[in-house]
Amino acid sequence: MNLERLKNIKTKFETLGKSISDPEVIADNKEWTKLVKEHAMLEPIVVQYEAYLRVQSDIENAKKMLREEKDPEMLELAKIELEEKKEELGKVENELKILLLPADPNDEKNVIIEIRSGAGGDEAALFAYELMRMYKMYAEKNRWRVEDVDINLTELGGVKEAVFQIFGDGVYRKLKYESGVHRVQRVPDTETQGRIHTSTVTVAVLPEVEDVVVEINEKDLKIDTYRSGGAGGQHINKTDSAVRMTHLPTGIVVTCQDERSQIKNREKAMRVLKSKLYDYYQSKADKEYAENRKSQVGTGDRSERIRTYNFPQGRVTDHRISMTVYSIESFMNGDIDAMLEALRLADQTAKLEKEE
Repeated sequence: MNLERLKNIKTKFETLGKSISDPEVIADNKEWTKLVKEHAMLEPIVVQYEAYLRVQSDIENAKKMLREEKDPEMLELAKIELEEKKEELGKVENELKILLLPADPNDEKNVIIEIRSGAGGDEAALFAYELMRMYKMYAEKNRWRVEDVDINLTELGGVKEAVFQIFGDGVYRKLKYESGVHRVQRVPDTETQGRIHTSTVTVAVLPEVEDVVVEINEKDLKIDTYRSGGAGGQHINKTDSAVRMTHLPTGIVVTCQDERSQIKNREKAMRVLKSKLYDYYQSKADKEYAENRKSQVGTGDRSERIRTYNFPQGRVTDHRISMTVYSIESFMNGDIDAMLEALRLADQTAKLEKEE
């Protein structure tokens, strides 16, 4: 336990507390907001550090009592107290280690989710729609806001590709482990022999990034406009409001046709493009740290099969942590918190082991 670091964090926390009460700092709204966020981030560490100091003090008092006390009954109580406090200290130390792990700078950001049907034709597209619905229902449970960017539907009501944004506190922290290949096993409605089919859907969860993180040169962009439309002529627009944005150096293409206004579609497309470029360059950098990634649950490789949804057996299994839940219906209705929390804890445990 790095006590010197903890002392410095507490000192910084107290300094920040004084700063955010300073009228001059309050007058500068941007600076004040930044300091308030930093103060809030340090608070859990300071609270836990103070708890650590209290428990340590209790342990010293119990040891002192064992050295000086003559009464057998009081000595027994001191022994019990000492054992209890040692156990408590271990728990507090572990919590502190977790709080001191390097924070993911993207954790509090909004996300862009891309869902694409893979192997399995119509059945894959139908499951892609169900996954989109699952994430939107989860967002609703958390009172997060959802905005569609580009939803490409099939004639049967499935999804070839869906891109949508979720806005709220800590969205990326919760959903970042969902990137990867999701496999479904079930009997399709069109299957007359009752055979189980296996299909796949790819999910990508990208943190929304600010302008300062990704700079895009206008000359690197090719922007096309066209009339938006959907399966069966849905959402037909008589004006060229849909936007296709191509980043020439990387070949990344983003389309947006959700809004009736071309300007709004351009704004959404640019937000998505910035996040995709951030993810592109970050992924390249991550390859240099492949060994680190192997020791963590991480945010998942796009080609990695992370989860299987077996409808005949009513189970959902996450292969990264070997966790199975047997309530597939409620899971598909957005009740995914238990799985997400287990993934977070597994990631923390792996990171702690790497630190030690």
